[in-house]
Amino acid sequence: MGMRMDRRALLGAAAALAASPAVAQPAWPRQPVRIIVPAAGGGSSDPLARFGAQEFQKRFGQPFVIENRPGAAGNVGMMAAARAPADGHTLLFSWAGPLATNMALYRNLTFHSQRDFEPIARFGAIPNALVVGKNSPVTTLAEFVAMARANPGAVSYGSTGSGSSMHLAGAMLAAATGTQLTHVPYTSPAAATTDAIAGRLSAMFLGAPGTVPLSRAGEIRVLAVLSEKRAVVLPDVPTAAEQGYPGVVMGTWFAWLAPKGTPRPVITALNAAVNEMLDSPARDWLLQQGLDIADGAAGGSPEALERFLASEIERHAELVRSARISVD
Repeated sequence: MGMRMDRRALLGAAAALAASPAVAQPAWPRQPVRIIVPAAGGGSSDPLARFGAQEFQKRFGQPFVIENRPGAAGNVGMMAAARAPADGHTLLFSWAGPLATNMALYRNLTFHSQRDFEPIARFGAIPNALVVGKNSPVTTLAEFVAMARANPGAVSYGSTGSGSSMHLAGAMLAAATGTQLTHVPYTSPAAATTDAIAGRLSAMFLGAPGTVPLSRAGEIRVLAVLSEKRAVVLPDVPTAAEQGYPGVVMGTWFAWLAPKGTPRPVITALNAAVNEMLDSPARDWLLQQGLDIADGAAGGSPEALERFLASEIERHAELVRSARISVD
């Protein structure tokens, strides 16, 4: 209820600002708006970006066109967005990896998430979940930890690559439990999942929504969700904190941004549009995708996203340092 009230207050403030003679609304958008997504089409970010584009188009009356710019773990697309004209006709839809983790992983970046972008709003989060194959001897997180302690280095987990949120999740869990887990990076999440199901991996980290069909089919067992509260799509699965490991929180989150210097009235209009989505039927679609959109995970003010981004960059940097993760 509180978050709904906060969003309504934010929308009212945005409307008042737009109506103020001192802040004239620009003739925007004057042309189609491109949305740079720093990944190939078909990934988990793509339907979210396309949904947002569709909602923006309804509100603003111009096409909002997705431009997938994959490469270098998202850095290619991030650079393209950072270099784009700050006229309101280029937006960035990105997530935790390119926006936060990469700031610590790559030493020679020529852009920075805080320096080169204007925050607009958060757009939900997906927690990671620890899963094991159907034939695994463990049925709880406690049993998994006991197995790892009894077999240092022999318990493996798969991820979608070095520095991915799944890799960070494993490093965080190992540190919290005092265990030595062996990371096995994959280029394909499907291949890692197949190996986890077959028992060639001891475990795997997956986004919570992706575990649902596999769990229902009896292919995997979900041991824990790495979030502050239980996942909407996995209400019966306890968090790591509930099982004795507070602070083991890792997943991905999504956000809308624009090139630095984009006019403030444009940022205000886009922020209001995102917050309106969360008080409309669009909210139901986001929940159906398994997104956490409560307690500030979606919407809010640009300043809230700015503070969140700063804290996440610091948190991810500390984890990368402590786990000695390197890709350079």
